[in-house]
This record gives sequence, structure tokens and C-alpha cells, in this order.
Amino acid sequence: MNEKQRKELNQVNPVDPVEKSEQDNLSRIKEKTSDDFMKYFEATYEPPNMKKAKKRLKKEVQYHDDFEIPEELATIGEGRKFLIRTYGCQMNEHDTEVMSGILTEMGFEATTETKEADIILLNTCAIRENAENKVFGEIGHLKPLKMENPDLIIGVCGCMSQEESVVNKILKKYQYVDLIFGTHNIHRLPQLVQNAYLSKEMVVEVWSKEGDIIENMPKRRHGKIKAWVNIMYGCDKFCTYCIVPYTRGKERSRRPEDIIQEIRHLAAQGYKEVTLLGQNVNAYGKDLDIDYGLGDLMDEIRKIDIPRVKFTTSHPRDFDDRLIEVLAKGGNLMPYIHLPVQSGSSDILRVMARRYTRESYLELVRKIKEAIPNAALTTDIIVGFPNETNEQFEETISLYHEVGFEGAYTFIYSPREGTPSARIDDKISMDEKKERLQRLNAVVNEYSRKAMEKYDGKTVKVLVEGTSKKNAKVLAGYTERGKLVNFEGPKSAIGEIVEVKITNTKTWSLNGKIVEKAASEQVEVI
Repeated sequence: MNEKQRKELNQVNPVDPVEKSEQDNLSRIKEKTSDDFMKYFEATYEPPNMKKAKKRLKKEVQYHDDFEIPEELATIGEGRKFLIRTYGCQMNEHDTEVMSGILTEMGFEATTETKEADIILLNTCAIRENAENKVFGEIGHLKPLKMENPDLIIGVCGCMSQEESVVNKILKKYQYVDLIFGTHNIHRLPQLVQNAYLSKEMVVEVWSKEGDIIENMPKRRHGKIKAWVNIMYGCDKFCTYCIVPYTRGKERSRRPEDIIQEIRHLAAQGYKEVTLLGQNVNAYGKDLDIDYGLGDLMDEIRKIDIPRVKFTTSHPRDFDDRLIEVLAKGGNLMPYIHLPVQSGSSDILRVMARRYTRESYLELVRKIKEAIPNAALTTDIIVGFPNETNEQFEETISLYHEVGFEGAYTFIYSPREGTPSARIDDKISMDEKKERLQRLNAVVNEYSRKAMEKYDGKTVKVLVEGTSKKNAKVLAGYTERGKLVNFEGPKSAIGEIVEVKITNTKTWSLNGKIVEKAASEQVEVI
């Protein structure tokens, strides 16, 4: 920290500047997690409680258009660098873009090198145990850097930070962490960074109250080709296995005019694809005072001059006829629908509190396929939900065959502390769960391979995102139906939508050759 930055911080919250040696730093770390502080945190933090959480629907959400970085904090990052590691879903990726934008406006410069960073933030995911283990492993790896550079700020944010057990573990075992904040107070990042530099104790700001809607926060987007746009936050479904309603809060929809303005701005900047985001994206609008849902929003967005628009992740219960009607209009609305089913057994779906049945899910699929015959359907499936019988698992396999999904994300059930299903006495062994996952994945691979084979010899429109991860001489991009295509072509094609003739199909990707414009008029485009 240079003298100018130290003075700016002290003007806001005066402290005596102290040059820290490694020994001084170790003393400071020990101070940060005193017994009194831990007792205070445990007394003021509320763990997930379904009964209380469901009552929150009555709380009013405030909209704010006045976000700004305080003038006295606008330059404290000059000459310093930040690094954010992101775990989990696209919502976390988008949160990282916002935090990156805020830090950039504070004068910080982004880096990908850990040793160069003055601030390292871990934007975490709480949906599965494996994701949490990765984060704790990374926190452990950062300790030597902290010992070498006492002024390094290490922060943990995102969904894990909303869990009491996680915060307690950090307080007790990772005392060199400087900052913990949750999913509802990202707009407070300038003040939190300032406090982390000035405080002798770990700075913990985790709100159990859901956040308001904060517009006009800066974003540092990844690239200029594809963009994510939050249209809502939170989830009110309370599936018995899911921690998201507790970590992300209740459903809060942005105003339609704010979303449309943002997408128009992206179109003017030349973006080729926009993905609308929400934990339960097709519940959009249900909390607004107007009769307006995701179908109505997409009907307006399809008129904006941007080539591709899609959304994720949807809940079958909220996938209504109006949305299907609008998606069937096509145009820039992509024929790709991710529709998580989680299980093919109505009994398991009931225990999961998904609030639909196998039969109603299949009826929804029938309506989608009838209205949008070329739609590619993918899904999420949980294997080994507590006490799932083999017969119930076989119902999932049979449903997969019946729908003919073109892809799926498959997971072994992971208990999350504080959720109802975590309290179930599960009698299924992990070996049996792994065996079921292998059987399911064999079916998933088979249907993906068959879906890819239909493209052999055909021409597809590909949005070129860059070079292949395996071969820098090969370009890579995605079709309108979400299929990965690798092909040789000029680097000038990156960021463009080009036509590619498929010459070889694999289980999860396609190979092809770029088609010259004169020749493309003679081939079928699918």
C-alpha cells in the first residue's frame, strides 16, 4: 500500500499506520478471530430455516438506481491488482463481472497471476460438497502468499459465505482470511475493501436479509461476443435438497425496462448472444405488480437487433404456455431449452418438493416439441436421492429414453446442511450411487452421440467464440442448439456467425469445414 492510498483510507476512518513484519502480521491474524468476535457472529447469524424463509415473501423489495463509488474510495486501487476465482453457476460468473467492474472503477487492475494480486476474492458455490472442498483447498494454498505479503487481502464471497457452518470454519481454521461477504451486498464492495485494509479483525458482512435490486453497477464483461444479463435473483421453490433459496434469497425480478435497456446497449456494442439469468428464470415477473412474465419479456427482446437470445435455468412448474408460444416464433430466440427434471419418479419428485409429477413433466415436453419441433432439450438429474429405490432410479432411465434428451448434467446427491433432505437417514451406499451414475451416464452419452450423428454432412450456423482449448490452430463455437463445433478457419471469424459443414461427429462435439458464402447458398442449414 503506497502512502497516497494509506492517507485516502485514513481520511475515511483514521488509524495509526503500522508497517507490518511477518511476525506482526501473525499477531494481527490471531487478533482477528477472538472468542468474543466468534460469539458475536454465532449470536447474530441465522442458519437456514425453511419456516422463517417462506414468510419472507411478504417483504418488500426496494429498487435503487443510484449506485456510485464514494469519491474518497475511487482511487485506492491505483497501482494495485485484483484476482477473482469463480466457482459454480453462470450467476456466480455474472457476479464476478460486477465485482470486477467495481474494483476496476476503484483503480485496481485485473490479473490472472496469483503472486501479482493485492486482492484475491474466491466467489464460491454451495450447491455441492465437492465445490466447497475445492474452495477450502484453495484457501489453504493462499496461506504462504499471505505470510509473504501481509498487505494481501484474501476474501471469500458468494453462496458459501451465506452458510453459518462455512463462516465458522473459516473463523476457526483459516484465520488469515481478511474478508467474508455474501450474495446480497456486492454493492458494498468498496466499503468492505476499505474496512479489510483498516481493520485488525476479520471483516464479516453476511446479510440474512435478501438484497434489494441495485441497478447501474459497473460490469467488466468477459469478451465482446456473449453476455449474461440477470433478469431476477433468488428462488422461492424450496426443493428439499437445495441450499439456493437460503443463499440467494427470495425471488426478486428486475424491472422490464431496465433489462431491455441493458440488452439494447449490448446490441449496440456488437454482442452476438445474450443469456438471461435467474436461479428460477421463468418465474420472472411473478413478484411484480404487473401482469408480465418471461414470455412477455422475450417477446420484446426478440425485436432487438441481437442475433441470439436464450435463458437459464428454468423450472418445469413455471414453464407456461405463453413462454412456449413466444419461443415458437423463433427468430433470435434459440431453439435450445435446458429443463431440469432431477428425477423420473413421481414419488422422488414429491419428496424433493419439486411440485410436478413425471406425467406433468412429460406433458410439458410434449407441448414444447409440438410448438418447437427443432428444439434441443437438455436436463439436470440427481442420482441417489436419500433412499431412492432401484425401481425409482429405473423410472429416471425410462424417462430419459422417452424424452430423448440431447444432453444432461448428472450428479450424485450431495446433502447440504440446513436443508430438509439432509436430515433423512439415507440407507443407500455410495458404491450403489456411483454404479447408478455410471449407468445413467452411459444412456446420456448414447443419446448425445445419436443427436450429433444427425448433423453429419449438414451445414450449421456457428457463433465463433475463439480457438479450441486443445489446438490453437482450430476455431471453436456453438450452434443455435448448443452444439460445440471445431473447425479450421481464419482468426478474423472469431466473434462472427459463420456457416460450417460438418465432416465428423463425436459424442459431445462436431468437426467441420467453414463454408464459403457462394457455396453456402447451395446447402441445407439446420
